[in-house]
Amino acid sequence: MEQRINELELRYMQQEQTIQELNEIVCRQDLILSHLMRDLATLKEQFLVMSPSVSRDANQEEPPPHY
Repeated sequence: MEQRINELELRYMQQEQTIQELNEIVCRQDLILSHLMRDLATLKEQFLVMSPSVSRDANQEEPPPHY
């Protein structure tokens, strides 16, 4: 009986460690995802400034610099 309890305690400790490791991974991935989303938004803004959009009305487009 004592051996079964020891095995259960060991298994519990291993699961706790695994859960902690997985939590750290999820937290890091969340941080990375936040950075990537911010970078994507920045790139999207820069792209819209550089390139005319097919979805914009011609009146909303800025005229070329030579006008």
